[in-house]
Amino acid sequence: MARKTGSSGEKTAQAVRKAAINLIAQHGYAAVSMRQIAREVGVQAGALYLYTPDKQTLLFDIMSVHMEELLAAAERAFLPGDAPLSDRLEAFVRFHISHHIGRQAEVFISYMELRNLEPENFNAVEALRRRYEDMLGKILSDGARAGVFATGDLRVSTMAMIAMLTGVSTWFSETGRLTPAAIEDHYVELAFRMVGAPPPALSQAAE
Repeated sequence: MARKTGSSGEKTAQAVRKAAINLIAQHGYAAVSMRQIAREVGVQAGALYLYTPDKQTLLFDIMSVHMEELLAAAERAFLPGDAPLSDRLEAFVRFHISHHIGRQAEVFISYMELRNLEPENFNAVEALRRRYEDMLGKILSDGARAGVFATGDLRVSTMAMIAMLTGVSTWFSETGRLTPAAIEDHYVELAFRMVGAPPPALSQAAE
């Protein structure tokens, strides 16, 4: 997103992005106008063009930043390739849940509004998404080659697991009965069962 320089300009740019995220998540990209976003921020509609050239660029900015932040955080969080496979899969599951659980609006937009991206923007976001998916795919393929995981069709298994994990963002509530840590535990167990491996707690109990 093109941003006006200066602390006040940066603050307004962030307010524009936040307002766009909230409105698009609630009403959908097609139903939200630049005028609505401006009203939410408290500026004149024409002032928005100091921060973004158009609504399509704003949508692309939201989605690409979401994926870039996800990739950067993942690279810091994931275990190296020579770590035990069970530890690597558990780390991926816990990271995915913890990262997405507090970004429900951005997650919703990143999946539901892909269809509204222009082809060039769509391809750029899909390339970022594929890089992240390949991180899990590498863990599963390494596990399959080692005889630790049973994945069947690797691509299908990768997409199914990510879809399962991302689904948490559609129902999680801070006032719900389960803590984020408890949800992570449940999904670690589910992920291991998906690939035919005993969950970490069960593995430890069997030793």
